This record gives sequence, structure tokens and C-alpha cells, in this order.
Amino acid sequence: MSDVLEQPEVVDQSESVRQAADNGEEPIKKVSVIISKGSLEGIYPGLIMANGARMEGIEANVFFTFFGLDAINKSKNGKVKVSTVGNPGLHLATMVGGLPGVSSMVTKKLAGEMEKLDIPPIPEFLEMISDSGAPLYGCKASVDLFGLSKDDFIPQVDDIITVGEFYDYAAGGQIIFT
Repeated sequence: MSDVLEQPEVVDQSESVRQAADNGEEPIKKVSVIISKGSLEGIYPGLIMANGARMEGIEANVFFTFFGLDAINKSKNGKVKVSTVGNPGLHLATMVGGLPGVSSMVTKKLAGEMEKLDIPPIPEFLEMISDSGAPLYGCKASVDLFGLSKDDFIPQVDDIITVGEFYDYAAGGQIIFT
């Protein structure tokens, strides 16, 4: 076994499209990503999926609901932490995860590892995704529930929309719920 990890082969969209066509499959042309969790490990998967779609030339939009609104909330999106209580992926006892400072320590460690991999912080990632042409939407029901307004969100948020409007924007594509 080699000590060096092999890098995965990067396949451009045209190759992906050809492979799908060769298999009789319709390639993905559009995704709508729903981000509903307000923790670091709840927000990043959706951002990575939306960014990956845009980098492959796939139309994408991102819908933030419930605690996922923290990702686009001006006062919170730079302070998102890893959820350490009851997080089975951390392999920590629930009691240990709840100790003061544990969440901050794990968040700092994970942020350092992500920086090594050139994964941007949430505010920068959102700006990149928006700049790539993917609209960002807040859920009206959640915004109303938490007593927020569009002024509470980063400037990249295109609109606060209803679930029905989200389905209109998502029509004809795949929905990814994170």
C-alpha cells in the first residue's frame, strides 16, 4: 500500500454528460439545496453540494430554513460551531460533548483542517456560491417564526420566499435536503 493518496480523476461536465448519455441516463441539469441545520456540520454539506453543482455547470439554488438561517444571518454566520452534544460522528460521550469549551475546541480543530483543504469559511463560501450565479433564499415561514426580516441577512440573499415559491424554483430539478 502506498503512503501517497491518489487524487481522484476530475471529469469535466462534458465527460459526465457523455457518460450519462452512454448509459441512457439524463444528466442532472438543476439542483435545489435545502439547508435546515445551523451547525457547521449541518451547513457545509449543502454549501459543498451547491458549489459543486455550479462548478459543474449545473443550475443551483439554495433554500435556508429553520436553524439553517444561521448560515445567512449577518450576526451569526461567522460564529457557527460544530454541534458536539449527541453527535455520533464525533465519537464523544454526550456528557463530554456538553462540557464548556468542547464545541469551540472541536470547531477550531475542524476549521483548521478545512483551511488546509482550502475550504472557505461560511461567509466567503456563500459569497462564492452567490457570485457563481446560484440564488440564495430564506424560508418565509422560518423568518416569520424567528421574528427576522431581510435586513437580518447577508446581502447575497436574493429573497425571502414561501415553500410554494421554492417548489416553483425547484421545478424540473433534483432537491437535496441537508
